[in-house]
Amino acid sequence: MKSRDNLDVAEIGAAFRSALAAGMIREEDTSVIFYDLRFLEERIRYLGSCFPPGTLHAFAIKANPLRKIMDFVRETNPGSGVEAASLGEVTMALKAGYPPANIVFDSPVKTAGEIEFALQTGINLNIDNLSELARVAHHIPEPAGSVGIRINPQVGIGTIAGSSVAGNYSKFGVPVKYQRAALEEAFTTYPWLTGVHLHVGSQGCSVGMLTEGVGILYDFVLEMNEKRRRTGLPPISVFDTGGGLPVAYHPGSCPASMEVYAAAISERAPLLFDPDHFRLITEFGRWIYTNPGWTVSRVEYVKQDPGIKTAMLHTGADLFLRECLNPKDWSHEYSVFDKSGNPKTGLDDLPYNLAGPLCFSGDIIARHVSLPKVDEGDFLVIHDTGGYTFSMWSRYNSRQTPRIAGYRGDQFEIIRERETLDELHAFWE
Repeated sequence: MKSRDNLDVAEIGAAFRSALAAGMIREEDTSVIFYDLRFLEERIRYLGSCFPPGTLHAFAIKANPLRKIMDFVRETNPGSGVEAASLGEVTMALKAGYPPANIVFDSPVKTAGEIEFALQTGINLNIDNLSELARVAHHIPEPAGSVGIRINPQVGIGTIAGSSVAGNYSKFGVPVKYQRAALEEAFTTYPWLTGVHLHVGSQGCSVGMLTEGVGILYDFVLEMNEKRRRTGLPPISVFDTGGGLPVAYHPGSCPASMEVYAAAISERAPLLFDPDHFRLITEFGRWIYTNPGWTVSRVEYVKQDPGIKTAMLHTGADLFLRECLNPKDWSHEYSVFDKSGNPKTGLDDLPYNLAGPLCFSGDIIARHVSLPKVDEGDFLVIHDTGGYTFSMWSRYNSRQTPRIAGYRGDQFEIIRERETLDELHAFWE
């Protein structure tokens, strides 16, 4: 089974014209986020085909917390789970119907109350640091779910420093080089400590880095399991590989496929694919959600200055925070359509800045982009926006959140309605 990297311009164009015809973009809908649900389903099924049966694919809520999307994922793969980075996300997962055994709680700053709740509820808990380990030990004797430690394999920094978490220093986890003795003591002391967790980074970390991170922990676990066996402790049996496989934000970028990544793990750490030895957990978020989504904004104005034009949009750093603050590392493909949904072709004589509606000068999604001629009332499509966009929404300037819709062919459904002004007002009360 294979999976595409991106939706192409023709596919998006056909869906956009269908959305216009179906009245999905009303006059008040100055911007809309769309999800191709067939493509999302394809991604979920492809991921499942790459890993052994019984693998818990715990999709990262922080990448996309929309309730209807969470429901869609669970319906597509009833055995799937979620990775939660806060008590709020844990609560969302429980209310969405995910069983505690399929929820992974990874926050690096859990309170004593949150730890106790997770242990009593049966949620899979990943301890972030040695102080947290002491708190967990205080609350146990018998946890209802699995308990593991997040270990930093210290494999280095990828091409995007801000999304790399496995350098010699990281705010996350227990470093395997600097704290190995303490880790060994923990795993040879506590019988209930039966899991390990890692995350190398996201978007900018190669398959080699990701695989080596898994391999370092795999070797450590085999060594610890031999010591645990000799002292009568149960083996470490839960191995959480995290997520982080890069996605394609641009045609032709050709990131490694999930199939290649899974094969690399299987070769480096073969027992992880044997359910008699390990319960394997993954935590993909960006890889699942990003490419099935795209965002369209009406172009409200076009300004012209010497050597540059500026398309004034209804979405900016409120939805694309990373793109505005770190454009060197985060950028997208862009397409222009006229009022009827017809794609515009050719290139204008001047490049464009794509500016958002917020009141600060850095609210520019992209600079000096070559585009067809853009006119007031046209629509600009930003490709690959399904993950780490709406989940990072900024309330600055109190803009209304946009309508979000899903589609299968020319059939549309509302995932989340555009926020009303009364709802916006209630947020600040």
